Amino acid sequence: MRAVSLHRDVIVVTSQLFQAHCTLVRESDEAFAIDSPVLPEELELLPALVEQAGFPKPQGLLATHADWDHLLAQLAFPEATLGCAESSAERLRAEPGAVQRELRRFDEELYIERRPLSLGAVQPLAVPGRCSIGADELELHAATGHTLDGMAVWIGSARVLVAGDYVSSIELPGLGEGDGMLDAYLATLERLRPLVGVAEHVVPGHGPVLDGERALAVLEADHAYLTALSERGADAELPKGRRSKQQRELHARNVARL
Repeated sequence: MRAVSLHRDVIVVTSQLFQAHCTLVRESDEAFAIDSPVLPEELELLPALVEQAGFPKPQGLLATHADWDHLLAQLAFPEATLGCAESSAERLRAEPGAVQRELRRFDEELYIERRPLSLGAVQPLAVPGRCSIGADELELHAATGHTLDGMAVWIGSARVLVAGDYVSSIELPGLGEGDGMLDAYLATLERLRPLVGVAEHVVPGHGPVLDGERALAVLEADHAYLTALSERGADAELPKGRRSKQQRELHARNVARL
């Protein structure tokens, strides 16, 4: 696990698995953790890292969407309230136990042992909207297309965008199941574009944290790929740097989901 300070009030913790991130943000005596690392030992170390950094213990957890690998911070901070977009809260209600089953399958496949995940109280948040932290606010922006639910979080005081599973330099845009997901993904990129344009840093769900200029280039490449996918299907050209066997398999899944 690696921790990097992006701002005096923002720390990004990166998991050894999936290059997944947990973004810690503070304002005065209040702190939130956005998304989560993956491995049990990383989650066990997270409270000590927060303390060493001089951050308050997170009173709230935010999940950019309801995929299991973004919901594990509850294991580090079991007393904190989980906040997520209303669409994510509805997904969790509609699929009771799904997150725990997916996590259990993942752990069994890799022989990982951890205590059971309990999500506790889930607070639905209006998106688009704002979430108070100390005397400041975080902006919440709808982010769908990768899944039917989700949000991106804009930390305006630090000019940091936590983008969820969007704007990754190592992954193709991955379309979720359901009708209209390609259009939804393109609409998300358009909503994020103004924020990326003024961001100091963009934290994707997976992959390196990007400066604003690099993130904008990734966003443009993602938009071009999705447009080509819509027009040419399987013959769409993959962005440079994202043409590995794994990414070609993801491309094939995208084609199947059109």
